[in-house]
Amino acid sequence: MAKDTPAIKVTNLSKSFKIPLDSSNGIKHKLINLLKGIKGYREFTPINDISFQIEDGDFFGIVGRNGSGKSTLLKTIAGIYSPDKGGVEVNGKLVPFIELGVGFSPELSGRENVFLNGALLGFDKEQMEAMYDDIVDFAELHDFMEERLKNYSSGMQVRLAFSIAIRAEADILLLDEVLAVGDEAFQRKCDEYFSSLKKKGKTIILVTHDMDAVRKYCNKAILIKDGRVIADGSPDVIADTYSLENMQEVVMDKPDQEDQPNISKSSIKAKITSDRILNNTDTLEIEVTYYNSDNREVYPKVVIYHQGTTIMGANAKVLYNISTSDTKEHRVKYKLPLDSFNQGEANVTAVLFDAENKINLSTYGYDKKIPIIIKNPKTGNKIGGIIRDLGTMEFIE
Repeated sequence: MAKDTPAIKVTNLSKSFKIPLDSSNGIKHKLINLLKGIKGYREFTPINDISFQIEDGDFFGIVGRNGSGKSTLLKTIAGIYSPDKGGVEVNGKLVPFIELGVGFSPELSGRENVFLNGALLGFDKEQMEAMYDDIVDFAELHDFMEERLKNYSSGMQVRLAFSIAIRAEADILLLDEVLAVGDEAFQRKCDEYFSSLKKKGKTIILVTHDMDAVRKYCNKAILIKDGRVIADGSPDVIADTYSLENMQEVVMDKPDQEDQPNISKSSIKAKITSDRILNNTDTLEIEVTYYNSDNREVYPKVVIYHQGTTIMGANAKVLYNISTSDTKEHRVKYKLPLDSFNQGEANVTAVLFDAENKINLSTYGYDKKIPIIIKNPKTGNKIGGIIRDLGTMEFIE
């Protein structure tokens, strides 16, 4: 491949599907609808006018919530789907890790499925015999290879499929959530494998919900929402943007449309102007400065979350009776002892709500991963999870 030739170029790519509206299969019914000009389907467009370019050697992340169009995009790049508009240019041999185990037969043994799946990948019998021991070693299924596949657990099947798939020699690999294959020990082996691919300069596209993986592996990333690219850039920026999008969905109440306050966009002037960690030794201390352009009662909320899931939220109005209803600038300071947490990492951000908690007025600025390291845990290593302070429990009867 020439140095100035991209590994993959996606240009104005769109793909739609027709979703039936009526389960009736009668010809008469369909003809009547046709004569009346009634469509028996609705169009669903999971990817809409997407463009991006991946250079040779990139480890490229594609991030988005479920239903955003990530898997459809990957399958279109792989040639499984044909695009309705636009095009995909692929320069090099491409192997998709999309639906591991496709082609497996439950009635065949693990050994027989190795050779069957290898044939589907283009290997002959002699090649498969040469790599058979390595496949079994990687999958850690030595005692089960003569057992029928239908007696395997789902995890065992995926481990075997993955161990076969990585034997394929390719210039470009498409990975759809395969970093979560198997148990923790097997995931470490997968981690080592993908780290080696990165060192070799392979071109890799990774679709994942794991923002730690995006930060660790990727050098570029895009964020997809409703079938469109809404952000592209560095992995840290994309991972933080994705986590913040998820966090907003969690911290915002979602009332019925008629319950929404009648607020025009021009009147929503509130924003958080600054926030920072003042001390990250024994206590997490955050100072938030905010103002509102009208006299609506508002209050800040500090949210700590991990991979898009809220761990805890400090509601200034509910917990501390703090709110304001003027146009002056205000500051709040929030403190949280770090020994409330087990060892780990989390993110913190600040949001501003109106007094009825019905609309999130703004999210701004501080969104950063904080290493939470407990030197002298109160409870030793007896408590798992993220939060260490578990509250109280009383025996009633």
